[in-house]
Amino acid sequence: MALQQQIRTRNTEQLLGIGILGILALLYAPVLLHWLNGWLYKTISTEHEYFSHGIIGIPFAAYLIWGNRKKWQRLPNKTHPLGATLLVIGAIFYLTGVTEWVNLSLPAILAGLCLWFKGVPGLKLQGFPLLLIFLATPTAVPYLIAPYTFPLQSFIAGTAGFILNQFGMNAVVDGINIYVSGRIVEVAPYCAGLKMLFTTIYVCLMLLYWTDNLSSRRITGWFLSTAVVISVIANIIRNTILSFFHGTGQEAAFKWLHDSWGGDLYSALMLLSLIPVLNWMSDYFSEPLETELEPENQILPPEITD
Repeated sequence: MALQQQIRTRNTEQLLGIGILGILALLYAPVLLHWLNGWLYKTISTEHEYFSHGIIGIPFAAYLIWGNRKKWQRLPNKTHPLGATLLVIGAIFYLTGVTEWVNLSLPAILAGLCLWFKGVPGLKLQGFPLLLIFLATPTAVPYLIAPYTFPLQSFIAGTAGFILNQFGMNAVVDGINIYVSGRIVEVAPYCAGLKMLFTTIYVCLMLLYWTDNLSSRRITGWFLSTAVVISVIANIIRNTILSFFHGTGQEAAFKWLHDSWGGDLYSALMLLSLIPVLNWMSDYFSEPLETELEPENQILPPEITD
C-alpha cells in the first residue's frame, strides 16, 4: 500500500514537472529565440549584444540543471515563502511586456520555482546554473556603465597610438580618437572591450566550475584578475590593428576584424588562451607549501666525547 502511494506521488511529481517545463517553454521559447537570433545575426540592440556569451552559457546551465535532477528528486519537498514572492514578481514582469522586465522575469521565475518546491537547499543546488542564466539575461547594465568607461577608452587609445608610433607610423592621439595618416579611429565604449570583458569573466566562471576550482578563493581571485588583464591587453592589440588597417586604407580587413567573424575569431582565441592559464594556476596553488621552520622542541642527538 505504501509502495503504491509512493509510486503515485512520484508519477504526480513527474507530471507536474513536465507541465511546468511545458509552460516555461511556451512562455520563453520566443524570448530565447529572439536573444539567439540577435546574438548570431546582430539584430539585437548593441547593449544586448554584450550578453552574447549566453549562446554557450544558457545551454551549459541547462546541462547542469539536467545533471542535478537526481539530487533534486532526493531533496525533501519544502516550500520557502520567498519562492511565491519571486513567482509573483516574475509574472508581473512578464505581463508588463517591457523588454527589460520580460527578460528579468526568466531568472526570477526559475529561482522562485526552486524555492517553492525545494526551499533554500533547492536554490543552492541549482544556484550556479541560475547565476549563468542571470548573467546571460540582457539588461541595461552596459548602457548604465558606458558613460564611466572614458578613462579606459583614453588609456586604450593612448597605448594603441604609442605602439603604432613605435612601428614608424604617424599616429596622433586626441582623447579617445586616434589619427593615422589623416584617418580617424574612435575608441568608442563598445570598442573599449566591455563586451569582451563581460564574456571573459563569464567564461572564467564556467571554467572554474568545470575544473572544480570555484570553491578556491585564491585560484578564483588570481584567475579572474589575470583574465581581466589579458582581456584589456587583447583589446589594446585589437584596437591597434584596427587603427593600422584603417590608417593604411585596408577597409576590407578593417571590416573583417571590426564587424565580421574576424572579431569573433579573435575573441575565441583569447578565451582559449585562458585554459592553460587556469591549468597552470590549478597546479601551482594545489602544491603543498613546504615550510623550512624547525620544530621548537627538537631533540638533538647526544654529543659524542672522547
